[in-house]
Amino acid sequence: MAIASPLPTQWENVVFAPPTDGGAYQAADLLPASPDNPTLGDGFYREQGLLQVTLSYPLNGGSGPAYAKAETIRDWFPRGLTVSSGGITVRIDRTPAIGPKRVVQDRFTLPISVRYSADVFS
Repeated sequence: MAIASPLPTQWENVVFAPPTDGGAYQAADLLPASPDNPTLGDGFYREQGLLQVTLSYPLNGGSGPAYAKAETIRDWFPRGLTVSSGGITVRIDRTPAIGPKRVVQDRFTLPISVRYSADVFS
């Protein structure tokens, strides 16, 4: 299932040109934190960090559209969601945080921070 009305996305280290019509877009950044070692012994650690999605909307269009999209993204990553691939399960640990908003050049930007963790056994 996909998010309704997806925005063009600026991925890390990939060439991206913002929409030429000045429309909205989003940037996705993975912000890993230091691994946690919740137990003594070898062979187990916990990766953790944030997935940050930053919405970028034109100025002077009001904040409503950006906050509505932020709520959609928050709903997409509910607390307790698990996603598995390649033997690793990633958990969304908390309800995603929205904001604070910022004005950057000619854009209204709004970050959504999705906290994650994954237990890794080696």
